[in-house]
Amino acid sequence: MGTEARYWRDVALPLEAMRARFREHVYPVHSHDAYSFGITDSGAQRFRCRGAAHTSGAGMVMAFNPDEAHDGQKASELGYHYRIVHLGPALVREVLTDAADGGPGELPLFSRPVLDDPALAATLARLYAAVAGGTDPLVRDERVTEAVLAMTARGATRAPRHRAPVATAQRQLARRIRALLHEANVRPISADGLAAAAGCSRFALYRAFRAEYGMAPSDYQRVLRLRRARTLLAAGAGPAAVAADCGFADQPHMARWFRRTYGITPGMFVRAS
Repeated sequence: MGTEARYWRDVALPLEAMRARFREHVYPVHSHDAYSFGITDSGAQRFRCRGAAHTSGAGMVMAFNPDEAHDGQKASELGYHYRIVHLGPALVREVLTDAADGGPGELPLFSRPVLDDPALAATLARLYAAVAGGTDPLVRDERVTEAVLAMTARGATRAPRHRAPVATAQRQLARRIRALLHEANVRPISADGLAAAAGCSRFALYRAFRAEYGMAPSDYQRVLRLRRARTLLAAGAGPAAVAADCGFADQPHMARWFRRTYGITPGMFVRAS
């Protein structure tokens, strides 16, 4: 099994797909702003998510919620081969609202990162084929609906419609730090500066953020930079300008992190549409 990756982006919907064979590639801790559903076709991969270790073997399904931190690497000497689709939360909500006859489409939460469900894997494989194969929009839309409903019915839980939990002080702090990182966007910010703005010590900053989001603040800021880079690249901006705009030292620096985090190069991403 060699190393190979291909990527597709739908031009009309927040919908992407990837196929990869990896032996040595190691994903750093990262997250996506979409729901991510993967199928391990052969070999096995292991990853950490929600503070625990998980392994996905051949035929198993992986399910990641938006902004859910995880990493990834091979779990066998032969590496692993997998397919994955990414669906924007707005698309998932649209499908669920339509299925509820116009009622509120509550976004699902997936409590298990790995599911052993051959029927579900087959449904996701059909959606992957529609995205990668460039099928007619009607077929694509039908398979999106099929996959979202199947995943929600077989692997998800719903958050209560009316919730008013009292957030702990640590959770409130983590959310304040996250808001500050979004406000800073791609601008450099020191740990001391971030802690001062959040009104806490550096230790409390790291502890609260890791507990809530599964990664360090610096990891999360890099994810934000990479998400902005994807948006700019998809809009046609040149990679050198994107690297400078997004706070990377230079284009190779951006390319290295893009490849490590997404398994593909910026050029492959641009050509995926």
